[in-house]
This record gives sequence, C-alpha cells and structure tokens, in this order.
Amino acid sequence: MTQSKVVVHTEPKLLAEAAAARLIVRLTDAQAERGEATVVLTGGRIAAQIYEAVRESPARDAVDWSRVNLWWGDERFLPAGDPERNETQARAAFLDALPLDPARVHPLPPSDGPDGDDAEAAASRAASELAAAAGPGHAELPHFDLVLLGVGEDGHVASVFPEHPVTFETRPVSAVRGSPKPPPVRITLTLPAINTADEVWLIASGTGKARAVGLALAEAGPRQIPAAGVHGRELTLWLLDSAAAHDLPPRFRSLV
Repeated sequence: MTQSKVVVHTEPKLLAEAAAARLIVRLTDAQAERGEATVVLTGGRIAAQIYEAVRESPARDAVDWSRVNLWWGDERFLPAGDPERNETQARAAFLDALPLDPARVHPLPPSDGPDGDDAEAAASRAASELAAAAGPGHAELPHFDLVLLGVGEDGHVASVFPEHPVTFETRPVSAVRGSPKPPPVRITLTLPAINTADEVWLIASGTGKARAVGLALAEAGPRQIPAAGVHGRELTLWLLDSAAAHDLPPRFRSLV
C-alpha cells in the first residue's frame, strides 16, 4: 500500500542535510535487499545542496557506490558539459567525488550526441537504454528504488509542465518542446514512468514553491499541477522547508 508523508524542516540547510542522510540510508537499504540501488536524480538549487551534503557526509561510505545505478528525471537538451544541464550540476556537486561505476551512470542524451539536435530521436534513444537496463522479459523500465523530484513554482516536476501536452504522454520518455522555462527543448521521464518507482521524494524550498505545494497536497488535478500526479508505489515523501510549507492544507498545518 502506498504511504504518503510530509516532513517539514525549519530552513534549507537542515532540509538538505536531512534529505542527504535519508538518501544514504535508502541506498544502503536497497543494496542490502537487492545487491544494488537505483536512483533517479533531479536538478535545481536545493538538489545541489543535497548532493553536496551527501558528498560531505561521513556516512557516505556506507553506500557501495560502485553498485549504484544513476538516471536522470529530465534534462535540458543542451550540449554535454553545459553548466545548465542537470548532469553537469550533479557531477560537480557530488558524482565526481564518488567511486562510481561509469557503466551504471546514465545521463540523458545531449544535443551534441549521436542524434544531434533531434530531441525526439534522443528521447527514443533514452527509452531504449532504459528498456535494455530492465532486461529481457521485463517492463520497459528498470526497477527504480527512488525518484528525486524538485517542485517548480508552477507545480511542474521533471520537465512535465502544467497544461503541456507532455502531461498526457504515456511513453516512458518524451521530448518537450515549447517549455515555459528556458531552454525550450528538453527530455523528460513522463508521469507514468516516474510512478513506477518504489519511492518518490518531492523536495521544495522557499516561499515561491508554497502555492504549488499547497495545491498538490490539496489534491489538485495532475494536468494543472503535475506534482499532484506523482506517487511512489510504496512511499510518496514530501521534504519541505518552512517557507515552502506555508500554504499546506489544514490537515498538515501541525507540521509547520
């Protein structure tokens, strides 16, 4: 049965440190259960703080990083190494400091990759890579222990934006054109793909996120507030700071 939980921290630094500690525990638990762990990374300012906290944590070596599989929930369709790419941010924040197996690191294709500037072909390539990792006879996606998601001020998650055609997408990976946030072309996991994960953590910091968080937890429609349409099969965890929790529905007010 799916469990939903909201945790509120007083300020962003504590949120990042607590989320980093949770992430380390979640990865070690997955490895104890299955011998490996698979996590889908996100981008954004608070995500970078979490990754830096993992890098600096004395507990980070409890994880066998050589047996961690890394994917990304979405990506700006820009050249490899561009500072605006989520992959570039994550590598600088913590991945370059960890003893990862490069074969287990799966960034979404860049715009200077084999498919050039054809975002649809790049999305198809990403979907094929996911299906290959799932193995023969399995679904089109590997087992995701955890998907990390930031929440946008408009309620978007990954690059699934409100009222955008991608909210109706059923394929696991989609190109996104006409994004309301620059750059206009992106690649994203879709809501159905995200919702295959055992756990989904939605992370938000700052007053600018409060309205979207409040609407999502008030069970707004997923077309209008995509964050309302994601959930883990076992756990949906909202990790917030006090500012982002300002507009929580009444049943959550005791947490603030």
